[in-house]
Amino acid sequence: MASTEDKAASKESPSSWKDSIYNPRTGELLGRTAGSWALILLFYLVFYCFLAGMFALTMWVMLLTLDDYVPKYRDRIPSPGLAIRPNSLDISFNRSDPQKYSQYVRNLESFLQRYNDTEQEGNTDCSPGEYTLRQEGEGLSQKACRFRRALLSFCSGLSDTNFGYHEGKPCVLLKMNRIIGLKPSGDPYINCTVKKENPIQMHYFPKEGRFDKMYFPYYGKKAHENYVEPLVAVKLLFTKEDYNKELAVECKVNGSNLLNNDDRDKFLGRITFRIKVVE
Repeated sequence: MASTEDKAASKESPSSWKDSIYNPRTGELLGRTAGSWALILLFYLVFYCFLAGMFALTMWVMLLTLDDYVPKYRDRIPSPGLAIRPNSLDISFNRSDPQKYSQYVRNLESFLQRYNDTEQEGNTDCSPGEYTLRQEGEGLSQKACRFRRALLSFCSGLSDTNFGYHEGKPCVLLKMNRIIGLKPSGDPYINCTVKKENPIQMHYFPKEGRFDKMYFPYYGKKAHENYVEPLVAVKLLFTKEDYNKELAVECKVNGSNLLNNDDRDKFLGRITFRIKVVE
């Protein structure tokens, strides 16, 4: 039989539990008065405002050290990578079915829009074979050299809107990635080879697949606002013997000091893609 003290304790326990959350006698909430809570909130408000101010100050100081035209820190890449359009390393299509190659045609046409004459009107005709250097008095902005889409000839999409895909002789476009200040020596050009016993004939546009020096150096996105990379188009002249086979094509930048044989980076100065044409 429970004693009188045990009954009293059992009656007081619910009241004690409630008082630990809010005590109506002292006005304490979770063991603290309103004034104590106000001081804690004020402390954290001042503390976090101080942290935010310090962060904003350090960001402001860092931004003062940056140049809008030239990056303060750059990746130490001695040579540019090589990129391909259509934007795929595995090209496969049926030349008799337009739906099978339409994605590649759309990708090429979309990419070449900025090379249209209407987009190139503001650019300048530069001197072939010579670097286009910034002249004194021109300020920080640099004129961009005009690259006419017509230079790509049968791979320009002007005379053949299907870029040769409908006849099983597709075109691919190659370009070097931008590197600020890059001035390749020699006479850089593209050379492609197919890994098979019998070589495949190819046509290069512009002539001999060359990247003209007049498109170098590149001065950065803000200084070279209208800059467009020079392109080299490669038209693969497949025959019936080459159809229904997956062929590996390797393209390299030759004729200059640009690296193209680094085993650690397979896209440095070269690119390999697979292509298969189904008849």
